[in-house]
Amino acid sequence: MKQLSFAYDKRTVLNNMSFTAHSREVLSILGPNGVGKSTLFKCILGLLPPYSGNITVNGLDASGLSVRELAKQIAYVPQRSEPVFNFSVNEIVLMGTTNELKLFSSPGKTAQAKVDRALQRLGISELSHRCFHHTSGGERQLVMIARALVQDASILLLDEPTANLDRRNQLLVLEQIKSLAKEGYTVVQTTHDPEHSYMFSDKILTMKDGTLLSYGSPKEILNKETMKSLYEVDMEVSSLFDDRARFCVPVSVISDKN
Repeated sequence: MKQLSFAYDKRTVLNNMSFTAHSREVLSILGPNGVGKSTLFKCILGLLPPYSGNITVNGLDASGLSVRELAKQIAYVPQRSEPVFNFSVNEIVLMGTTNELKLFSSPGKTAQAKVDRALQRLGISELSHRCFHHTSGGERQLVMIARALVQDASILLLDEPTANLDRRNQLLVLEQIKSLAKEGYTVVQTTHDPEHSYMFSDKILTMKDGTLLSYGSPKEILNKETMKSLYEVDMEVSSLFDDRARFCVPVSVISDKN
């Protein structure tokens, strides 16, 4: 992506964004709510009016790709998914294969085999015949990731994949995301959680007011200065477990305890 800019009417939302996401890596786009993270994804997915700049997907100009062509390159996992009808988990995942179908055709044995492999890969085969509405938040996110996998796209875009999940399910989903990157996927996720970014990312990109603030490895990015710039709050950033995790605490909280 080079010099990407986008505005709603005259209000600039993205301003001169440039970065590269690599295969076998998790890139976390970190920033508070309302800084343009979701708009960035919508531009990549071609869901917004024309932008300025260039978005290249696996060497292809994204602006010149049809919806079907883009679906072969990128799979998108939304923050929340609430289907209107009472679909089973198997049916939800099977929907991810429709980009390969011809008009008026339906998924066959090959598509079902992909679904079975994706569910098994994520350890949720036992959910196959369960109603999607009767699954937990963590299970739903894994189902949506399975639906993304059956697209056979090499790039996964995940919008706040751990939002509204409890701690156990957050870690479960993030561990699966990290594992997929190791298998060869390019994973780009949005988040506002610094600790998750540090523990599960290979690269972190920070955004503020639609502008790229910093980009680099977790150790380079997650520090007191960056947290202050992002959230406008003084924070103490401490290393835990031999620097395998970092913990950010507002200075005001520390002062109150003392």
